[in-house]
Amino acid sequence: QVQVVESGGGLVQPGGSLRLSCAASGRSISIAAVGWYRQAPGKQRELVARMTRDGTTNYADSVKGRFNISRNKARTTHYLQMNSLEPEDTAVYYCNVYLYQGSDYWGQGTQVTVSS
Repeated sequence: QVQVVESGGGLVQPGGSLRLSCAASGRSISIAAVGWYRQAPGKQRELVARMTRDGTTNYADSVKGRFNISRNKARTTHYLQMNSLEPEDTAVYYCNVYLYQGSDYWGQGTQVTVSS
């Protein structure tokens, strides 16, 4: 069984910063990639940032230059540093962990609200 737990969401003013964390745990898990997604009310879930095992990253155009995905040395916790936040970034943020075994797992989501 794989567990994925996100944390770090909250309320922040426009221009502010937040850092989200995604911790993956489980027996013999081999992570191929981790992605951060978000879903705003009435909208489809979209990919925000993604990191593969070899460290390759990609970002949605809307967050390039503002968001950064990183991880710890053990590659079990991934972070999403979000800077210069805008009201349009308000959404529930989800972490998706994709394993080499071919399965993927979602966290429960964490709310990010950008408002003055």
